[in-house]
Amino acid sequence: MLRRRSLLSAALAATLLAAPVLAKKPAPLIGVGAQYDTTHVYVAPEDVEKFATSFLATFGGQSTKQVVVTVTPTPSSTTSQLLQTPVGTVSLFGFKTGIPYPFGAERTGYLVTDLDDAIKAARAAGADVVVAPFPDPIGRDAVIQWPGGVNMQLYWHTTKPSYPAFQTVPDNRVYVSRGRAEAFTRAFLRFSHGKVVSDEAKAPGIEIGRSNDHYRRIRIESAFGKMTVLVTDGHLPYPFGREMTGYEVADLKATLDKAKGTGATVLVEPFTSDKREQAVVQFPGGYVAEIHAVVK
Repeated sequence: MLRRRSLLSAALAATLLAAPVLAKKPAPLIGVGAQYDTTHVYVAPEDVEKFATSFLATFGGQSTKQVVVTVTPTPSSTTSQLLQTPVGTVSLFGFKTGIPYPFGAERTGYLVTDLDDAIKAARAAGADVVVAPFPDPIGRDAVIQWPGGVNMQLYWHTTKPSYPAFQTVPDNRVYVSRGRAEAFTRAFLRFSHGKVVSDEAKAPGIEIGRSNDHYRRIRIESAFGKMTVLVTDGHLPYPFGREMTGYEVADLKATLDKAKGTGATVLVEPFTSDKREQAVVQFPGGYVAEIHAVVK
């Protein structure tokens, strides 16, 4: 009897060893493309036209037709239009009512292939869903929050959009604390299927307005485009930390001249770091942006 049991046990062990190992199903790739990711810009209704005119004159491109809609799950009213340029896209809102919480705190809108799959992937990666999925006039949306307090909107369109690729892909500039940098980076990489392009532990502090110091800079690329993670102690001189997007242009001086000629203000004069000539600009209505050109 004991020998029979031993033989059965050996046979069972052999069967288990020969059985194929079932790998975990990988998370779906839910990013669509950088040209479908927008920076969310909120300005007062009276500043909408001034901002749109200045932004498009600076970078080129065009605006979709302005509409007045409800883009939140609770009652509200806003003008809404898309400013599409060769170097980045803006979702422009001019709320005619109070802005329902937490809208206005989300930095970007990322188009996904399937909103429900994206929500599952975000949760599995460590994000919180701060606004549950809701319908909008052309699709569905949700707002998520990453470790470190970074909010972004995910959206899906009923009719699949088709936009041309950017000439240069903008940077989503994300500021996080030292204590949450690893958690944020790990979570976003898992969600986006992205990769770390560079991780500079002692990046020049001039990039955040502190020329005598250093800080950590992480650059990430994924199907959602480019992201620069700026890891700081929060001691940031104005306007650093206010800029949400970095736009790459061919000629920084010419671009700044266009911006100034249409009402924008240069808050940080051009400086060179990390093979980039950089400046920070404020457009009419208050939107702050970093603009840079690659130093050849």
